[in-house]
Amino acid sequence: MRISDVARAAGTTPRALRWYEKEGLLSPSRTSAGYREYDPGAVLRVRNIRELLALGFTIEDVRAFADLLDLRVPDRFAGPGGTGCAVALETARRRLAVLDERVAAVTRVRDLLAERLAEPGR
Repeated sequence: MRISDVARAAGTTPRALRWYEKEGLLSPSRTSAGYREYDPGAVLRVRNIRELLALGFTIEDVRAFADLLDLRVPDRFAGPGGTGCAVALETARRRLAVLDERVAAVTRVRDLLAERLAEPGR
């Protein structure tokens, strides 16, 4: 598959695919003319990368378990009894903690601004 075909099928842009390649998450082959050639499994891999980034993972986080990107991202990172990919689970916990800190910081700023906007006596 050509870069535009993979981008379209995965719901992204060729530019994003080139960035994922630069970051070591994709490794397309090259045609004799130098065009990138992706195998059909690249679409799932790109969708997984996009999903993980949308969940708050960083590129570095995703790179830590790049060997798992050809599998479907599970709906839950831990199965019954706590089984699952230990690296993904720990990374997800760290990301959630960072997001919680950011939400708390934004909430504090929001509350300070709301105080200054409040009418006296209300």
